[in-house]
Amino acid sequence: MIQREASADLGPQVNGSFMKVQDLIKKLSGSGFRILSEKSDIIFVPTGSYALNKIISGSYTGGVPVGQITQFFGEHSTAKTVFGTCVLAQAQKKGYHTILIDSETTYNKDFAVSLGVDSDKLLAATPNNVEDCFKAIEDVVLAIREDDTDTPIVVLYDSIAVSPSKAESEMEGFEGNNMQGAIRAKSIGSGLRKLNHFVYKHGVALVIINQIRHKVGVIYGSPKTLAAGGKALEYYLAINLECSFSKSDYVKDEAGISIGIKGKIRATKNKITKPDRDCEFKLLFDEGLVLDYGLLKCLMEDGLLEKNGSWYSCGGKKFQNLRDFNKCLKDTSLSDFDSIREVLGL
Repeated sequence: MIQREASADLGPQVNGSFMKVQDLIKKLSGSGFRILSEKSDIIFVPTGSYALNKIISGSYTGGVPVGQITQFFGEHSTAKTVFGTCVLAQAQKKGYHTILIDSETTYNKDFAVSLGVDSDKLLAATPNNVEDCFKAIEDVVLAIREDDTDTPIVVLYDSIAVSPSKAESEMEGFEGNNMQGAIRAKSIGSGLRKLNHFVYKHGVALVIINQIRHKVGVIYGSPKTLAAGGKALEYYLAINLECSFSKSDYVKDEAGISIGIKGKIRATKNKITKPDRDCEFKLLFDEGLVLDYGLLKCLMEDGLLEKNGSWYSCGGKKFQNLRDFNKCLKDTSLSDFDSIREVLGL
């Protein structure tokens, strides 16, 4: 066996053992070091969907993390803005501050109200370029923190895809050049380097909406690329969520009129829980996300439900659909469902 001599480089000693972390923290008072508790202290903002909460945070009652950056991205008409709006609505229910950076200038008050947003409690701005968007976020957060140091703040940036760089917005005429995309990506990267720590320090959940574009002339591999942010944005994200739905998944009423869509969300990046997980969603245009849609699939993945053919089962109770499942949840005499009630916070 190799014998090693004790070295002074091993760290500070107290009574022959390493100095306790608590004592070391006292010596480093004011340095910014802290003890990380065993239990996570992350605050989450619900999305309005149990399944979506689960793939984002690992908890059915979780959601978008405060102090970090989350992105919804996808093709056109994949409900990206609606997801962000639903997060704002849920944040307001918890009494959190809500801010909208509306660079698309398409905010529809009546539609947002139908999704549960109180417009009288929503601060909104329409900056001209990406630098001004970042500055607006910083200014309003600091203004709130002068009077309220604790309440979480939720910011929806809709969308980074349409925000030009300051240089681009100040150009005369409308002729483009090959450097405009690079300049904007550089501006976004620079802004995020500052915002990344800023949102953590001030308790902000920053939700960014982005769009997918298609590269020209790609034969091999995927032609898809994000409309803005370059590679920098993906590195700063804690959660990256890709939204998609098929044109055949429109929800229609008895008259055949479209009243919503069904689709899928995949977490392509996740620093909170397991990555690369997906869930189903159902969105009604005049109501928002259906809370329990996609829930049965998630409960099966967690081993809380079983499925055999067209029948689901929990303990000795069998059922066939979500409606019957909800009846079972309400029946408190069915003790086999207690574990499900617990994870759903019921």
